[in-house]
Amino acid sequence: MAGQWLELAGPTTQRFPVSTAAVGAGQGQGSGATPRGRHLVRARFGDGLPAGAVFEGRKFNGQIHSPTLAAQHPDRDWILSRILWLGGLEPGHNQGGDVDSFRRFIYIHGTPDSEPMGVPASHGCIRMRNQDVITLFDQIGVGTQVNIV
Repeated sequence: MAGQWLELAGPTTQRFPVSTAAVGAGQGQGSGATPRGRHLVRARFGDGLPAGAVFEGRKFNGQIHSPTLAAQHPDRDWILSRILWLGGLEPGHNQGGDVDSFRRFIYIHGTPDSEPMGVPASHGCIRMRNQDVITLFDQIGVGTQVNIV
């Protein structure tokens, strides 16, 4: 989480600005914190949907985020474009019991492009710009390891 960046290593390294939890790092259920440690992508949602597609319960609700829609729901924590659902790999730290990242619904997901990046602001998830999360989504699959530091 240091620096609020996500790096994708491959033939070339890509770096994306992100936003993590407003309350900082933490593992506990209900904490609203971003969990640290080794994770993997356990599920992916949104393949082929347009940028700004609105998710509710990991399902596309048929809406595309817009300023008008945002004005109708000013306090909503938007989950947009793509979802990469993370599961912890470290028993007792981010896997199992009340520290389980998967049961906490920790995602990497898109957010309105008007939201700040590079500063803590989420409710525990890792937020990205819509085009960035689409780019990332298209390059990684289920089982890809993610290390949150």
